[in-house]
Amino acid sequence: MSRFLAMMKMTAVRLSALYLLLFTVCAIVLVFYMTSLSVNLLTSQTEAAVNEEVESVGQSYQRAGIAGLVRSVDRRSRQPGAYLYLVADPAGRIVAGNVQSIEAGVLQTDGWIERPIAYERYGETSSDPQVHTAIARVIVMPNGIRVMVGRDLGEPEKIRLVVRRSLGAALGIMGIGAFLIWFFVGRRALHRIDEVSAASQRIMGGDLAGRLPVSGSGDEFDRLAANLNGMLARIQELNEGVRHVSDNIAHDLKTPLTRMHNRAESALANATTTKAYRAALDGMIADSDQLIRTFNAILMISRLESGYSSETMELLPLSTVVQDVYELYEPTAEEAGIRFVLGAEDATPVRINRELVGQTISNLVDNAIKYAGGGEKPVEISLAVEKQDHTIRVIVTDNGPGIPPDQVDRATERFVRLEESRSQPGSGLGLSLAKAVMKLHGGTLELQDNAPGLRAVLAFPVGEETK
Repeated sequence: MSRFLAMMKMTAVRLSALYLLLFTVCAIVLVFYMTSLSVNLLTSQTEAAVNEEVESVGQSYQRAGIAGLVRSVDRRSRQPGAYLYLVADPAGRIVAGNVQSIEAGVLQTDGWIERPIAYERYGETSSDPQVHTAIARVIVMPNGIRVMVGRDLGEPEKIRLVVRRSLGAALGIMGIGAFLIWFFVGRRALHRIDEVSAASQRIMGGDLAGRLPVSGSGDEFDRLAANLNGMLARIQELNEGVRHVSDNIAHDLKTPLTRMHNRAESALANATTTKAYRAALDGMIADSDQLIRTFNAILMISRLESGYSSETMELLPLSTVVQDVYELYEPTAEEAGIRFVLGAEDATPVRINRELVGQTISNLVDNAIKYAGGGEKPVEISLAVEKQDHTIRVIVTDNGPGIPPDQVDRATERFVRLEESRSQPGSGLGLSLAKAVMKLHGGTLELQDNAPGLRAVLAFPVGEETK
């Protein structure tokens, strides 16, 4: 009973119950309407048949008088069928016909009798007389003779009973089927909800790897479960990211903070001149600047992942931003003995945030300058803008050591630095920031093997207004 009451609290089950009730009421009304329509149709046909018989009997009277009328009625009454024939004298005594007795007062009527009449036929046993009903029409002759012609209502009543029983049986079968379907569908829906509730309890208990059950039927429960599972997967990913970032912050920021602390202690213990104190302070300022840059990068990534305002977007060619970055880093590359080449420049405008995209391209070029050198052959870095299919691509390539294929996915995680020695300055947030910026613009960051070296591709989608 408690399970049934719980099922009745469901909106879908209550709506189904309401539809079932409305269906039942409509079906009952339909049964009575169809029954009444069938009876009225048969009654109309019966009245038309009686009128035809009256005309035929009247023609016999016109041809042969009373004697011909009596002979015609006697002949017709002997034939099998549902018609009633009766001839009575002015005193009401039955002279001819196939009716043994009739309701009192019926023969006093002239014309159609307003209601069905009761009568008994000849040949039925007096011990078990059967009372029949019929509709009839009485004709009064000029000499007082009364003629009644009618038709038995047994056939219309049987048809009405058959129609009513058939429709009633159909209604009963449909009602029982609808109830069973409603009940079992409601139970199945309640079972699905119980499964979702149990899975939700486990997830709220801390099992973030748990997922809502999906039956594979593709119904609304499956669609809802699939969407919620996607949301849970995203929440789990964010939680893992927070945990990973927390671990990396504790690990990566501990070194500069320790270095700042040691420099301060060393200056207090050993420095004896203004120059020594200034050198210690300069080192501490450099370390603090690195910390500030790291925290700024973390804040920027968080802003981008939470949805950076699109109001700062503008429509301009990426080649403009690429040209600015090239001019900024060309002296640095030349000083480091690196050949820095500006390749193709496509002028298709793209809706971007100029500051963020410029910072992203700068990070990629800066990484190439830092990590592409160190080998025996000359270092070459290329920066280009190309249009491919429905994207505009900014491509930064180098001929350095590149990234191992099994480390490509790791390279875009926060605080991940593939240079184990960490001899180069940096926080390991450059590629993470680039990935977040491309996600904001609806594009992708692709790290490919340049054989040798690395090929970093920023793929921006081309909007409808730029096609």
